[in-house]
Amino acid sequence: MKRGPELIITEKDNAARRIADILSGGSADADRVNGVNVYKWGGKRCIGLSGHVVGVDFPSEYSDWRDVEPVELVTAEVEKRPTQENIVAALRRMARNASRIHIATDYDREGELIGKEAYELVREVNEEAPIDRVRFSSITDREVTEAFADPDELDFDLAAAGEARQIVDLMWGASLTRFLSLSARQLGDDFISVGRVQGPTLKLIVDREREIDAFDPEDYWELFADLAKDDETFEAGYFYLDEDDTEADRVWDEATATAVYDVLAAASTATVEEVRRRTRTDDPPAPFNTTQFIRAASGIGYSAQRAMSIAEDLYTAGYITYPRTDNTVYPEDLEPRDLLDALSSGPRFGDDAASLLDAEDITPTAGDEETTDHPPIHPTDELPSPTDLSEDEWEVYELVVRRFLATVADAATWEHLRVVATVAGEGMEPSLKANGKRLVDPGYHAVYPYRSTTENYVPDVAEGEELALTDARMEAKQTQPPRRYGQSRLIETMEKMGIGTKATRHDVIQKLYDRGYIEGDPPRPTRLARGVVEASEEFADLIVSEEMTAQLEADMQAIARGEATLEDVTDESREMLERVFDRLTESREELGDHLRDSLKADKTVGPCPESDHDLVIRRSRHGSYFVGCDGYPDCEFTLPLPSTGKPILLDETCPDHGLADVKMLAGRKTFVHGCPLCAAEAADEEPDLIVGPCPECGEDEGGELAIKRLRSGGRLVGCTRYPDCDYSLPMPRRGEAELTDETCEEHGLPGIRITYEDADREPWDLGCPICNYREYQARQAGTELEAIDGIGEKTAEKLKDAGVEDVAGLKSAEPDSLADEIDGVGPDTVRNWQADAD
Repeated sequence: MKRGPELIITEKDNAARRIADILSGGSADADRVNGVNVYKWGGKRCIGLSGHVVGVDFPSEYSDWRDVEPVELVTAEVEKRPTQENIVAALRRMARNASRIHIATDYDREGELIGKEAYELVREVNEEAPIDRVRFSSITDREVTEAFADPDELDFDLAAAGEARQIVDLMWGASLTRFLSLSARQLGDDFISVGRVQGPTLKLIVDREREIDAFDPEDYWELFADLAKDDETFEAGYFYLDEDDTEADRVWDEATATAVYDVLAAASTATVEEVRRRTRTDDPPAPFNTTQFIRAASGIGYSAQRAMSIAEDLYTAGYITYPRTDNTVYPEDLEPRDLLDALSSGPRFGDDAASLLDAEDITPTAGDEETTDHPPIHPTDELPSPTDLSEDEWEVYELVVRRFLATVADAATWEHLRVVATVAGEGMEPSLKANGKRLVDPGYHAVYPYRSTTENYVPDVAEGEELALTDARMEAKQTQPPRRYGQSRLIETMEKMGIGTKATRHDVIQKLYDRGYIEGDPPRPTRLARGVVEASEEFADLIVSEEMTAQLEADMQAIARGEATLEDVTDESREMLERVFDRLTESREELGDHLRDSLKADKTVGPCPESDHDLVIRRSRHGSYFVGCDGYPDCEFTLPLPSTGKPILLDETCPDHGLADVKMLAGRKTFVHGCPLCAAEAADEEPDLIVGPCPECGEDEGGELAIKRLRSGGRLVGCTRYPDCDYSLPMPRRGEAELTDETCEEHGLPGIRITYEDADREPWDLGCPICNYREYQARQAGTELEAIDGIGEKTAEKLKDAGVEDVAGLKSAEPDSLADEIDGVGPDTVRNWQADAD
């Protein structure tokens, strides 16, 4: 047996750093091997991967889209190849002389597959060393120590389930994407992307939009009156009993509504006919699984993708348990009192946790789903301080903590009061009802402020009592179409239909955004999305059916249980895909025409101002987008588009030019460009005053900063190359601007002075516009770095300790390297800071 050091392999570098710190008692040193961090202490080494460092792909001879028919990919063998050469080389180098290998990747199907990939890479260079599997659900001192003291074996069945998903997704995604793109003659970066999970998800969104489009609103009326007892006034609503003897408050006939209103308007009193009181118990929520966590996070403003990214960083830092779980039942070995005791020592949750500790019996709630892999998402006993986390991280962490507190808190108690009164009128006696509610005992609401505790006051009245009727109202309304799916509701629906997994659903939604299939929040489909779904439904509905994806999820579970093999599942999928291609091939020309028509509709901006043709989004030979006339070469009218991002059309239309607004997809820098003709006219306007070279593009493209007046009446200092360069700085709205003789040494720009018509008002010397804006941000937050969302005073100090003195230093930093320098901060957090700094 080899006598080299033991090697620990984790899924990511920040997990490696954290585990090394725990196992070494804080004594581990960091070294670099092939540009990869390796943590050393005693006779142990720890290296972090970057998720999958090996991928599945088709052999190179299948790479030419024009020479290989897409259907050939269905039966083509796949091969594994390194996707991150430097990490693979570092792993092999470290494994070659290792005496023992511990695989400590994430404890789920994907983590097991990553562990198997590491296993195979190790065995290529080391056939002797024992390899075990270490599993934990939180990266805390206790769990990590216990897991390494009692290792297990790699679950090759579970890994095979993940590998089957990889292969099937490759077959479906690559072959169908290639077929549809070639049929529509849509190649390059604008290819038509489809996938096993992507298609059914897109159909859900398109189907809901169809329901909205087809919705035919109906008119109805609601009536209200203000009732008063002494000086206390409350609102009551008209109701009646329908054909099913059920209370209804919508009146569908205007004449009836008007007749009721006339009675209410003429009346001065109403008589109480019924008073009913009841007490209702409001049970605490169940523990978080992934879907319910995403739903709750959306309620405080976080997209599914962002919420999961933050949760993963909190997990890696040891502050919460693993965030990918279906479980809603705490495991038996979780001691809620111990965790409450730990939380009670912290400053932010101490009082709430301490109040819950006073209970004699602490019995947590439980949901309907119980699994044995991971517990529900909950905080660990390792507590961060607010300065250890960014503002976003703290908000999400607090949500997780307070959800746990709620699950061990008492139920809340509401008192409801229902009052029914009648109004005497000629030929009818309309009934009015008021429902009051009062929170008698807040219970879990005291520690979980994310659910409404709004009360509705109705005074205490008695049956037979006469109340003053002080005002009557009749409101005309219309029925509303179904609402679009919000991201969290969409994920819940995907879960119910068996589309995707807890680990992939939020990524699928983000992919639909990135490909330009959906936009906005809640997401709505673009014209391209509708075209792809319509074509798929007509020519091969299995592409957008949940049947395939739900079947594969069931098959993968069978593989994990040892009831099926990888080969069984992939062969079954190949047969299904071959049936799809039988239909597609028969209708290839018709399919291509349909897709091209949809693509043209998705790119049609509106009428050309110089011809009878339409303006469409085009792409130049150099790869940039622009708006051009569809009648080219007879009409050569064009409009520029920003050089950053990929354009999609919005439903909003310019009232002046009849052109659709354009949105540029550019990741976190996505922005609405608006009407391209308005933007071009604004760019052509003579600027008030040229300030100096643009710091964003002046050196390369010759852009200049100029003071511009906006159509809204405001002003800004912006680049003359807009919209190709959208660099801008704020300016005061009022006063005349002039340049001073002083030049900024840092930016080479002259100072700006604002003067006013009022002779008594002193001129305002702004100085350099860049420095002025930076100073403004610093005044708002305390320091230049603190002006960035998520950076507080202590985090700014940590950044400075890491060599980042200012915004420029932060923007130029490498996210992974900077994250390594600051405990509790992941690369995604650094990227968010950098995006905010821009």
